[in-house]
Amino acid sequence: MSLNLILIILSIIGIIIFFVIKDKKIKLLLGIITSICIILSCCFSFMPLLDKINYGLDLQGGFEVLYEVSPLQDGEKLDSDMLYNTYRSLLKRIDILGVSEPEITIEGDNRIRVKLAGVTNKEEAREILSATASLTFRDTTNHLLMTSEVLGGKAKVTMDQRTGRPAVSLSIKDKDTFYDVTSTISKMDNNIIVIWLDYNEESDSYSTEKEKCGSLGNSHCLSAATVPQGFSSDVIITGNFTTDEANRLVELINSGALPTKLEELSSRTVEAAFGKNSLDKTLFAGLIGVCLVIAIMVVVYKFAGFIASIGVLLYASFTFLIFYLINGVLTLPGIAAMLLGIGMAVDANVISFERIKEQLKIGKPLDDAFSIGNSESLTSIMDANITTMIVAIILFIFGESSVKGFATMLIISIVVTVLVMVFLVKLMLHLFVKTEFFNNKLGIFIGVNKNKIEKREDIVIPFKKLEFVRSRKYFLTFTCIIIVIGGILALTKGANLGVDFTGGTTITVNKKNEVTLDILKKDIKELKYTIKKEESASDSYTITIDEVLDKDGIKSLTKRIEDTYNTETDIYTVSEVVKKNLTKNAIYSLIIASVGILIYIAFRFKFNYAVAAIVALIHDVIMIILFFCIFRLEITSMFIAAVLTIIGYSINDTIVTFDMIRSVYKKRIMEKVNKVEGKKKDNKKNKEEKKKLDLLALGFNDEDLIGVVNDSVRITFFRSILTTITTIFPVICLMVLGAREIVNFNIALFVGFIAGVYSSIYISNQIWLMLETRSIKKPKKEPDDDDEVSEIQVKGVNC
Repeated sequence: MSLNLILIILSIIGIIIFFVIKDKKIKLLLGIITSICIILSCCFSFMPLLDKINYGLDLQGGFEVLYEVSPLQDGEKLDSDMLYNTYRSLLKRIDILGVSEPEITIEGDNRIRVKLAGVTNKEEAREILSATASLTFRDTTNHLLMTSEVLGGKAKVTMDQRTGRPAVSLSIKDKDTFYDVTSTISKMDNNIIVIWLDYNEESDSYSTEKEKCGSLGNSHCLSAATVPQGFSSDVIITGNFTTDEANRLVELINSGALPTKLEELSSRTVEAAFGKNSLDKTLFAGLIGVCLVIAIMVVVYKFAGFIASIGVLLYASFTFLIFYLINGVLTLPGIAAMLLGIGMAVDANVISFERIKEQLKIGKPLDDAFSIGNSESLTSIMDANITTMIVAIILFIFGESSVKGFATMLIISIVVTVLVMVFLVKLMLHLFVKTEFFNNKLGIFIGVNKNKIEKREDIVIPFKKLEFVRSRKYFLTFTCIIIVIGGILALTKGANLGVDFTGGTTITVNKKNEVTLDILKKDIKELKYTIKKEESASDSYTITIDEVLDKDGIKSLTKRIEDTYNTETDIYTVSEVVKKNLTKNAIYSLIIASVGILIYIAFRFKFNYAVAAIVALIHDVIMIILFFCIFRLEITSMFIAAVLTIIGYSINDTIVTFDMIRSVYKKRIMEKVNKVEGKKKDNKKNKEEKKKLDLLALGFNDEDLIGVVNDSVRITFFRSILTTITTIFPVICLMVLGAREIVNFNIALFVGFIAGVYSSIYISNQIWLMLETRSIKKPKKEPDDDDEVSEIQVKGVNC
């Protein structure tokens, strides 16, 4: 029995006994021991689980290609059956390559993306995937005599009795047709029958290929045999085949002809050395980031932070476990999404802990404070995670390749966050609260100073000296100046669009064996390629060219670089079609995400809140774009994923503050209503006094609304700052220590987080204040009943 299994069993037994025993001291001791067992179990299971997960080609090297599928016959319409049959044929061909965990997905109505992580011979993979595997029999003038329809059964590897070399045997099904054709050929002066694999009418000809005929890989011509007489027996294809080539030819023929044509739209090859380096760097950076987050939680929230840290470990373990169970493929963006999810998971605890501390500071006992704090924080946590889920789903629907992988991990992270950090951590803490050990040790439990506890009815407003509303004109002016200056610089310099949005080919070469950027550029220019831009990183050089290389061009360039410099290369091509599709999907994603958030917030709060939130999100997106334009950072498809993630994450801050505004707003209204109701002596009030009461309820004056916003931001200010810090730390670690492939992605997240916390404090709330001030000043309809005051209903407050 493994140590990890023993720890899991001990943890389960500890939890069961915890519920059974009555002695509170033993409960406390047992709870601590069980918590330690859970920590050790997570640590021991993490690495074995990580080893079992399938890694994407950016983490272990490999080959990726995107095909556009079209019918074999011109004028024919591509239908879903053709697309699915092509998918099945490609699966068979991948089996030939022996790739253990391939990814093959249908994208849209006419595209198929294939990812082969870990494949070593990328050129062989490309040839096998794209070959139509169509055998034809022709004469020496290239006239078609027969197709593969005359064949029956499966091709087999055999031996050429004359030369002793490997050969391929084909059984004949339509013997009559075969006899008639061979009889006709035997009577010709040039009585040769030529067997072609994937004959191309534009480029293939026996007159030019006959010298290479029979050498698989150098020609489509498989065999050219003299036919002395008509016959109907099995056919033997002979040539200069090696055993491996003969086996490959048999498997290719038996895999079946593709029912469609495949045009390569984009491709990427990643050497194993690149992938291993990226994985090691990213995991190390992630580990440092997680440790920093745990340290912050323990320092700030003491014992509660320690339990939350156990939740972080459980979150990481469960996330990887679910990813493994659904047979997901882990990529660099996927790891980034998981680390981002840690920030979201911590945020759920920060919101709860701050609400608990609010109740403790006004003198509530620990048990009551714990219950009230968790109850009041649940709405904020769920709203924040649902809005992020909306963005993640949109990313999954519209994203492609690595963006879709990022969205998958983000969705899993949100689900696990809710299950672990909202419910499981809450349950664990509740068990410790029930021991009553911490009733008089609030500092140890959650970091509340006894000297700051006040006996009062309402919560203590922190940061009283901070003025967030009256200074808004300065901050809004500052924001406008930044946008104007940044916009001018961005328009002057222009955006540094990556190959995803411009089309072309990106060539990344590992720094090794004294290869220099100048020498590399010289070699690229000698090949008559147009260099668009170049970049030097700590471990590699990257050159982007205008040309979209085909498979032969990629093969030739890869061989040239490897032979000349003895180093690894990563080549990524994007066609015009893919560029247009990515741009269109990016715009759709941003629009639909914004509309989805707008609808949800309008439904959960009211329209003023939704408008204010969208304005803040637009501000965040503009800030990220301007930053990338000013500093000439490359904008790729992952940049769109980062922007959408910021939209989802930034709304967290805004919603938490909005939730507090709604709560404070309701309390202040009810306070004024109760005050007015208390002055009422009898029912002889005239209509004018009842009208005042209605205006008082529905029409807060400017000072009251300013007080609502100021106090709400003050209450949530510490939470906003702490959450941003705990989320930014892993991102900084990935920026500094992680793989170069996702540096710009993490820079976008970093800038977005800063912009997001700024906008949640100085943009969204101020916009809401202006809209609400205008709204409450609108004329109100007088109540019909002169004797009874109707119930006060404030949309967005009562509901």
